[in-house]
Amino acid sequence: MRLDERYVPYLQMAGLYHLARLNDRWFRLDEPLVSAFVERWRLETHTFHMPFGECTITLQDVAYQLGLPVDGHYVSGCLTDFHLYIEGGRPAWQWFHELLGVLPPENQVQKFAVNCTWFHETFGDCPDGADEETVRRFARAYIMMLLGTQLFANKSDNRIHIRWLPYVARLEEMGGYSWGSAALAWLYWCMCRVANRYAVKLAGPLQLLQSWIFWRFPSFRPTGYDEISWPLSSRWSGYNPGISNKGPRVQMTRLKIDLLQPRDFIWMPYSALDVIQVVHPEVLEPRHTMLWRCVTSLIYFAVVEWHQVDRVLPQFGGVQPPRVPP
Repeated sequence: MRLDERYVPYLQMAGLYHLARLNDRWFRLDEPLVSAFVERWRLETHTFHMPFGECTITLQDVAYQLGLPVDGHYVSGCLTDFHLYIEGGRPAWQWFHELLGVLPPENQVQKFAVNCTWFHETFGDCPDGADEETVRRFARAYIMMLLGTQLFANKSDNRIHIRWLPYVARLEEMGGYSWGSAALAWLYWCMCRVANRYAVKLAGPLQLLQSWIFWRFPSFRPTGYDEISWPLSSRWSGYNPGISNKGPRVQMTRLKIDLLQPRDFIWMPYSALDVIQVVHPEVLEPRHTMLWRCVTSLIYFAVVEWHQVDRVLPQFGGVQPPRVPP
């Protein structure tokens, strides 16, 4: 969905403006690359086990790559009995109508999820000259699409769950949530799930994973993408790896990973001067930065995953002590 400038004030108060700016600049997913890296993921430690040691995606990476806040309330709530959770005990779809001004047809609804196609057709373009309440409704729909497809996509990736109603009902309070930690929890969970041999499709914010790979592993980085802008994942805008030779490319990527040396990994990519020049000041506020090094739980509704940065201290300029066998 196109980012209408009239939505910007609502996105800013929701803490999602930087993510929304990426909406028109997402790059194509390199499936063989991502698949080969996920094979190195260990659900017991939430780290990639590489020949040179362990590394992982942290809250610091989420803040720099997507520009999301990592400090705030955890993102959670009710997923089924909405009448118990919604103000006044109103039925969920009544609240949907009040907030968005329209109800989807029955053939566009599956339980508590609405087809993305209907969202696109209904809220794709906000009318010229729309009053403030109409713009607010379209902004709510835009945010629901942004969260449901770009940040918390599931395997189907074609429906939007109405779990976001309690959040878009109070746009002024959305900025108080830790969207960054929720996104990282969802990515961790998705990678842990696909580590199960019976899971065949990876979901989650995979552009975050791929951008992290490009920033941390120069040997896997595409050429010709030297311009750095904010958020940092926008650097790869327009990248399209193609879809041919997936099998051989997975094998080649596995071989390259097996040959990696410590010098092939950039432990602190965000300390470079060209990065510092574009970083949004809000990301560097102490209330955010102090959480980057915390061993803590990451929460996204029923998903709870551990942020085990004590295993990757060199990513923060520290020295990793040797592991003592149990």
